Amino acid sequence: MPAPLSPENIRNAPKVLLHDHLDGGLRPSSIVEMSDAVGYRSLPTRDPGELAEWFLGAAHSGSLERYLETFGHTVAVMQTAEALHRVAAECAEDLAADGVVYAEVRFAPELHTERGLDLDQVVTHVLEGFAAGTARAAAAGRPIRVGCLLTAMRHAARSREIAELAVRHRDAGVVGFDIAGAEKGFPPTRHLDAFEYVRQQNAHVTIHAGEAFGLPSIWEAIQWCGAHRLGHGVRIVDDISLGNDGLPALGRLAAFVRDTRIPLEMCPTSNIQTGAAES
Repeated sequence: MPAPLSPENIRNAPKVLLHDHLDGGLRPSSIVEMSDAVGYRSLPTRDPGELAEWFLGAAHSGSLERYLETFGHTVAVMQTAEALHRVAAECAEDLAADGVVYAEVRFAPELHTERGLDLDQVVTHVLEGFAAGTARAAAAGRPIRVGCLLTAMRHAARSREIAELAVRHRDAGVVGFDIAGAEKGFPPTRHLDAFEYVRQQNAHVTIHAGEAFGLPSIWEAIQWCGAHRLGHGVRIVDDISLGNDGLPALGRLAAFVRDTRIPLEMCPTSNIQTGAAES
């Protein structure tokens, strides 16, 4: 007889996490301590409990501006070797505590060089943090394996550089390359050389597509850029209709995604927070 569905059972069940942002899950107490260490004075509050409530309120506000403001604070304190190592280690521990046994955590190295670290140093400190966190989680009886996805920003011009960075650190724990940022006006084909390089190196590609923008974003990510997975992909629903018999009918793009088994990294909580879904 299956165990009853409860928050505790869900937490303890072994889970795989394919879409998680390193700068989107910091401990509030760590943010306060790291802000002190780097002299960051722009937090909305320095009380960890109040800060947690502020982050939750901003995330669920329905305002994209407030939603993105949260990342401004987390990225600001993740600019030193110590901070990157700490955040990555705590990330692994926190995921393991939630029953995650395998995770791929992504971040944009180009956002963490404001205090003098170069891109390779940023990646190395994060990977070392993941290793420390997984070791502590295993010692606590919660084994987890963490891979890292390196993200380039769609509106910037460093995607080829980040693609080469991902390949360079592939054997140390980087499992793939991603692009993120505003979809509208910044199609993935702007970064075609980066995707071609990654695939030529027998490495892997996931692309944020079909979250805030529709089917053209998904189509380009797959058919032009060769995405092995889609980050979100929730707008694929726009290519699914209901027939007169009440059964769903897949359009050509949705059918292609199904037939070629391209995974969608579905993120229900994020879909609600950003307005892609109502409930």
